[in-house]
Amino acid sequence: MSTLSVRIDETLVNAARVAAKAEFRTVQGQVEYWAKVGRAALDNPDLPVSFVAESLMSLAEPREDSTPFVPRSRPPHTPVA
Repeated sequence: MSTLSVRIDETLVNAARVAAKAEFRTVQGQVEYWAKVGRAALDNPDLPVSFVAESLMSLAEPREDSTPFVPRSRPPHTPVA
């Protein structure tokens, strides 16, 4: 992956530094995460931002670590596929 230097407001960098520490990311990784979430949220304005962020995180999980989706409204005694 190539890198590029950009100027970012110091206040935003400081906020990213705090969030990055809490999320166990680098400052660069935190800014990239915010950019991805923001872009996806703008592309899907009808979805809550928290849903967009959680969806992006789930896409990054290894498939073997995922759990199958089980709907809550499944009728009783319906076998799970």
